[in-house]
Amino acid sequence: MKLSVLDQSVISVGQTARIALQHTIELAKITEELGYTRFWVAEHHNSNGIVGTSPEILMSQIAANTERIRVGSGGVLLPQYSPYKVAENFKMLETLYPNRMDVGIGRSPGGSPTTRLALTDGIRKSMNEFPRQVADLQEYLFDTNPGSKLFHNVKAYPSIQTVPEMWLLGVTHRGARLAGEMGTSFTFGHFIHPANGLHAMETYRKSFQPSKTQPSPKANVCIFVVCSDTQEKAEEIALSQDLWLLAVERGLDTRIPSPKQKKLSPRDKEKIIENRKRMIVGTPQKVKEELLKLSDFYQTDEFMIIHNTFQFEDKVRTYHLLAEAFL
Repeated sequence: MKLSVLDQSVISVGQTARIALQHTIELAKITEELGYTRFWVAEHHNSNGIVGTSPEILMSQIAANTERIRVGSGGVLLPQYSPYKVAENFKMLETLYPNRMDVGIGRSPGGSPTTRLALTDGIRKSMNEFPRQVADLQEYLFDTNPGSKLFHNVKAYPSIQTVPEMWLLGVTHRGARLAGEMGTSFTFGHFIHPANGLHAMETYRKSFQPSKTQPSPKANVCIFVVCSDTQEKAEEIALSQDLWLLAVERGLDTRIPSPKQKKLSPRDKEKIIENRKRMIVGTPQKVKEELLKLSDFYQTDEFMIIHNTFQFEDKVRTYHLLAEAFL
C-alpha cells in the first residue's frame, strides 16, 4: 500500500495563516521521512480559514524543504486559468525539482460565482472548455502544438528533460471518463462524494487511452482519516473535523474549531453521521482494515490521506500511526 497526503492548510481557531502554512511545510518534511509517496496542496479562494490560494507557490516551498517526496497540486482550478500559464508554472517547478512534480487539475469553479469572476477578471468562461484546456495543457507540457489554432506557434518554457506527472481530480464518472480519454492519472475524491466512487473508477479504467507519458491507467483515492491509539481518543479528535465540515457546508467560518462538545441539533447529528461516510476514524488496526477493504473495492494501491482537526500534533500522530501500520 502506498500512502500520500493532501493538505489544505486550514487555520485552527486562535492561530494565524502563517502558522497554518508552516504546519503544512513541517508536515511535508515529517511524511517524507515516514515514507509517504506524494504530498499535495489544495487551491481554495475567498475563504477565511483555508490558506491554500496558490498551490504552485506553496509547492515550491515544500519541494525546497524536502528531498524525495513527490510534490503536487490537488488541484489547480484549470477552468479559471490559461493552460499556457499553468504549463509555464509547472515547467518551472519541474526544472527546479526534476522528477518530483505532480500536476493535479480540478474542474471546480473555485467558490461562488462572484469569486470565480474575480479569478477570471470578469470574463465569463464556459466550463465546457475544460476538456480542450486539459488537451492544451498536455500539449504545452509535452512540447507539441496546442489544439487551439490561435496559439499554434506558442511554446511553454523553460524546456525540460522530464515532464510532471498529470492527474485529473474528480468526484463523478464524467471526470473519470475525461481522465481516461486523455490518458492521465485519476484521483477520486472519496472525501467529497464517496457514493460515486465505484462507478467513477470503473469508468476511468474502461475509457483509458494510453498517452505519450502514460501507457496504462493509474489511480488513487483521497479520504479523510483520523487515527489515534484508542477509538475513544480518535472520536474525540475527529469532533473538530465534524464541526468544521458542518460550518464549511453552510458557508460559515472555515477555520477549524476546538473539539469541545457543543450543543448539536438533531439535524447536525444526522449530517455528522452522513459525513462520516467520507472518512475513517479509529485505531491503527481499524483504519488499516478499512483502507484494505477500500483498496479491494476501488482496485487501487494508493490512498491520499487528508486530516483537518484542531491540534497539529493530532494530525502528525495520525500520519505516524498510518506509517507504522503500512509502510
